[in-house]
Amino acid sequence: MERDRDVVSKGVKNVKGPSSKDSSGSSLPLLLDVEDFKGTFSFDDFYKNLVCEVLPPLHEEDVSSPNSNEQPPISNGNYRRSDSDAGGRLTLLTGPPFVEAELLQPLFKDARKELVDLCNQVDTRLEKLKKEVAAYDVKHGKRISELEKGVAILNESFGRLDSRISGVGQTAARIGDHLQAADAHRDVASQTIELIKYLMEFNSSPGDLMELSPLFTDDSRVAEAAAVAQKLRSYAEDDLGLPGPVSSSAMKNTPNASMGLEVAVANLQDYCNELENRLLAKFDAASQRRELSTMAECAKILSQFNRGVSAMQRYVASRPMFMDVEVMELDAKTVGEPSNIARGLNALYKEILDTVQKEAAMVTSVFPSPDAVMSILVQRILEQRVFAVLDRILEKPTLANPIPIEEGGYLQYLRTLATAVEKTQDLAKELQTLGCGDLDAEELAEALFSSHRDEYPELEQASLCQLYQDKIAELRVMGAQSGDPSSGAPGTPRGPGARAPATSFGGQMVMSVSVVTEFVRWNEEAVQRCTLLTPQPLRLATNVRAIFTCLLDQVSQYTTEGLERAQEALNEAAALRERFMLGTSVSRRVMAAAAAAAEAAAHAGESSVRSFMVAVQRATANVALVQQHFVNSISRLLLPVDGAHAACCEEMANAMANSEAAALKGLQTCIDTILAEADRLLTAEQKPPDYRPVDDGNPPDHRPTTACIRVVQYLARMLEAAQGALEGLNKQAFMTELGNRLHKSLVAHWLKYVFSASGGLRLKRDVSEYAEFVRSFKAPVVDEKFEQLGTLVNVFIVAPESLPTLLDSSLKLARKDALRFIQLREDYKSAKIATRFTTFVVD
Repeated sequence: MERDRDVVSKGVKNVKGPSSKDSSGSSLPLLLDVEDFKGTFSFDDFYKNLVCEVLPPLHEEDVSSPNSNEQPPISNGNYRRSDSDAGGRLTLLTGPPFVEAELLQPLFKDARKELVDLCNQVDTRLEKLKKEVAAYDVKHGKRISELEKGVAILNESFGRLDSRISGVGQTAARIGDHLQAADAHRDVASQTIELIKYLMEFNSSPGDLMELSPLFTDDSRVAEAAAVAQKLRSYAEDDLGLPGPVSSSAMKNTPNASMGLEVAVANLQDYCNELENRLLAKFDAASQRRELSTMAECAKILSQFNRGVSAMQRYVASRPMFMDVEVMELDAKTVGEPSNIARGLNALYKEILDTVQKEAAMVTSVFPSPDAVMSILVQRILEQRVFAVLDRILEKPTLANPIPIEEGGYLQYLRTLATAVEKTQDLAKELQTLGCGDLDAEELAEALFSSHRDEYPELEQASLCQLYQDKIAELRVMGAQSGDPSSGAPGTPRGPGARAPATSFGGQMVMSVSVVTEFVRWNEEAVQRCTLLTPQPLRLATNVRAIFTCLLDQVSQYTTEGLERAQEALNEAAALRERFMLGTSVSRRVMAAAAAAAEAAAHAGESSVRSFMVAVQRATANVALVQQHFVNSISRLLLPVDGAHAACCEEMANAMANSEAAALKGLQTCIDTILAEADRLLTAEQKPPDYRPVDDGNPPDHRPTTACIRVVQYLARMLEAAQGALEGLNKQAFMTELGNRLHKSLVAHWLKYVFSASGGLRLKRDVSEYAEFVRSFKAPVVDEKFEQLGTLVNVFIVAPESLPTLLDSSLKLARKDALRFIQLREDYKSAKIATRFTTFVVD
């Protein structure tokens, strides 16, 4: 049963079984007790104690087992517990069958009965305990409720007590404050009584300072005397209604002055002045002997007189840098000449920083307010020492009396100014780092250059104009001195005072990219100076725009004049060419001389075209330099002003408009010159037999005519020059115009000749050569015209009867030109070709 299984979970050690004497009779009670099952229970011990008096003991030698660590084999299912077995193991019995079973059975029954009784007892006790626990829980719950109510009452009491304690504390604090205030009032009253006593001493008679308390005459109590005297002065002046120290005459003229205090104020003023002078004299003497402790003592006392300003100013004014004339002369020598201004200012400012650093250490150890002293010292250095040096090296020029370029011009002054501003700003930053109180050293340093900044923009523009004029004059002189055409290579950038070979051609100045590069470099330098000297963004944008406008004017003027000079060479070549164009009614000798001169004029024209193309190329490079400079240096500085960037771009376009107009005009003249030379070559080289050869039995010549070859060669040379100088849309427009006018010129030239069938083939070969050449123009309109021309010359090749078909087919759109060409056929009259086109009208 379940209760029996629960019982074996505990052990019983004192269970006694029935005696062997009563084994045959009824079994006796085992006398089991619940207490026997408390603690650690062992079933083996319980069983052993139960059967120990019934079963005989089992000895180890009676057990035969091959291995003591293994369980002995089962025999008949009978086991016996051995007393000697410490672990209470059951050992297999050997011998006759288990005869003690009859004795053990009643024992086990009695044990089971008693165990069941014990379980019932335990259940009864458990039920009783449950009832007792339930009753205790009810009682405990009531107690807990009562305790909670009591705790709530205690919390409420504690809260009231805490409020009362807080109120008492606040009351105590107020009482303490009142006591402190009363004590302070008492101290003030005591001090006031003492001050009134001292005030009466000073109010005895005017100028009488002999009958004063020992406080005011004892040198060991000077600090205390100074403090008391300042308090007395403040009290007396407040009573008189005066804002500060005044003279005796002023006090006499005060109608509302309290009677009797005028004398005290005058005497106090005299005493304070005398005491301050005495302390200053002592401070000066200690300063000369470098007695820092005495200086610090005097400075501390003097701080009560106008916050010690007199002592601070006296100390700063006594520094050797402000009193020694040799120091001032050494400053001038250190700065030196304008060429070494940067190095000189670096040396001078380094010496100033070292001196200030040493003075800062002494000021910190002497004065109670070192920042105030350093503020006065730094201000005195910038306003006196630095200003004297800057005034010496910066002699401001005027626009009315400019500095000659031989003496450096405006540029030297501007460079010196920029260097001085930069180095002085660095000095101010270092001084600010060392410490100068509330003084803004950087703002004070900026103020030193205020007069120079006011006229800076005009001087910068004047400098750029001066440099430009000097450069142009130099180039003109060098161009006039040189007549070698090979000297047209670009010059090298140089400064305003330097001299280098100028670019020239035929004794004239030739436009150079290096010159514009120098213009841009001047402008970049001016923009950097402007950024340094004009830190305000809005004003900077205005000044930078004015500086860039100077560059636009310079580049526009220089480029336009260069293009115009190159065009003059074109015009001179054209005039020379027109001069040697003679008619046919001249002698052969004159004709030969004119042909030679015309050849020379042709070479001059070709050279002038090449020169103009070079000028156009350099003009394009110059404009690109200006645009790149605008993007890199100018555009970002114009952003703070609305619309400034767009306006500047418009100015740049307007400035380059003149150059563009000169370039377009010159390019048109180049085309005229090229075509004029092409016409000359055609006239000189083209012979009537080229297109109307004599039938001598020789095979026809399929090569281009000599005139065609010469013209193509010449045009190829010109094309090479144009392609190297032009680019983009300019190149495309030039090539298109040249191709169109070449087509027109060739057509006009061929209309002067008569063509046979074989001559038509020769003409078609020429047209093919021209068409192949103009393909390099990459102009579709021109290609189309020459292709149409190639078709048009077929009218010289086909039979007369095929002409109407040709005009109605491939030449339908060019019928007018075709009719004009048909009239140039050799057989036009003989074959009566005109009768075949009665329906067409020929202009």
